[in-house]
Amino acid sequence: MLPQIFRRKNLDAILHEGENPEFQLKRVLGSFDVVLLGIGAIIGAGIFATIGTAAAGDMARPGAGPALILSFCITAVACGFAALCYAEFAAMVPISGSAYTYSYGTLGELVAWIIGWDLIIEYAVGNVAVAISWANYFKTFVAGFGVFIPDWLSTDYRTAARIPGLFESAPHILGVPIVFNLFAVGIVALITILLVVGIRESSRTNAVMVVIKLIVLAFFVVVGMKYVKPENWTPFSPNGWAGIQAGAAIVFFAYIGFDAVSTVAEEVRNPKRDLPVGIIGSLVICTFVYILVAAVFTGIIPYHALVRMLATQQAEPLTLALQYANIERWGDIFIGVVALGAVIANTAVLLVFQLGQPRIFFSMARDGLLPRSFAKVHPRYRTPHVTTILTGVAVGVTSMFTSIDEMVDLTNIGTLFAFILVCVGVLVLRRREPDRPRAFRTPWVPWVPLLGIASCLYLMTGLPWVTWVRFGGWLVAGLIVYFIYGFRHSRLRQAP
Repeated sequence: MLPQIFRRKNLDAILHEGENPEFQLKRVLGSFDVVLLGIGAIIGAGIFATIGTAAAGDMARPGAGPALILSFCITAVACGFAALCYAEFAAMVPISGSAYTYSYGTLGELVAWIIGWDLIIEYAVGNVAVAISWANYFKTFVAGFGVFIPDWLSTDYRTAARIPGLFESAPHILGVPIVFNLFAVGIVALITILLVVGIRESSRTNAVMVVIKLIVLAFFVVVGMKYVKPENWTPFSPNGWAGIQAGAAIVFFAYIGFDAVSTVAEEVRNPKRDLPVGIIGSLVICTFVYILVAAVFTGIIPYHALVRMLATQQAEPLTLALQYANIERWGDIFIGVVALGAVIANTAVLLVFQLGQPRIFFSMARDGLLPRSFAKVHPRYRTPHVTTILTGVAVGVTSMFTSIDEMVDLTNIGTLFAFILVCVGVLVLRRREPDRPRAFRTPWVPWVPLLGIASCLYLMTGLPWVTWVRFGGWLVAGLIVYFIYGFRHSRLRQAP
């Protein structure tokens, strides 16, 4: 059995399958589209929702304080190593499966299945967190116009249990209080419909949203700079290196997404050039933006004041900062602009992640590891409509009843694990097939992949132990599914 489950798929065979007319997607994206997709996936709930917790800390870990700037730099370096490895694979194997496909060609079927299963955590589970963040900011945004959404329609069940009087005020059916996040599932449904219609329409929508959210973040920096007090950056690191590491592990969520670019590889006109540009370019641009935003945020709110605020307030850090600045003129309008930016930013992330997950399922189904129906392409729109709809239903239903904190930590550990396997894959393939043509070559091999592995492991150690337990349970469940279905239906195993 061992030789079968670790059997590798020939990379030339993988490329040939991508040209099969039955499964072929529409190549319409250029390098500019790919960069915008990367920015669209990266800038979202991470910067608009997690920097408050990263700076202040929580019950399980210390906060970074103003040293949040260093946390962003550390995470950017770790992601940079992984991005260079992703760029080599994406240009060499421009197939929709991303890390799943790369692992299949280098580490074998079982590892490929594990990473494919793991990527569900990054994309689908990550999108649950983004949908919840979107609903929170949308509630804040419409409240500025006097529209107040009741808590029982915008809160998950467990969070509602901690809010006094919410269960009593909610409507009841057979004595059971009705509490769910209606707007989280609503936005997921709309995004799913758009993605079924077509990749070109999705790309254009994303481009508009990227421009708007970059303008909004620039607006926050320009307005907020007037209220920055240098004394608020002292002490710079109130909890020492432990706080900086914990902050880096949290804000890693703000960087998730550059690898999503690789999932649209079969829809890019010139993937050998455009995919490396999109992966690395979007990461560099977003890092610069993040450092500016973190500096202004920690300069407005002193650490001692931030730690005394509620977790629900910290979950909307940019609007919280403007409220703390107590802007007398136009203050409410400024807060409304930032809240609108957060809504649009999270919409863009939802769009790109909901685009990425179905394409990974699509690739796994082509290999027989998932039901063949998952690989169906819409006859008119040429999109993987079956997996797009299934992903939308799963993400939407889950976002109705879960909290954002659990989803963020689980997404982070799953993504870091994927990054590690991609770095390992580069090392393995350089040794096995050193002469294979590479349109983009990761520099300074083996040092860049090794540093990528070490830095990702380091960030993983900053996550709570309960996250490791959940992650282990998720992988065990995946192995059970593989041996019940995937192993028996694998096309590679059945091939002569």
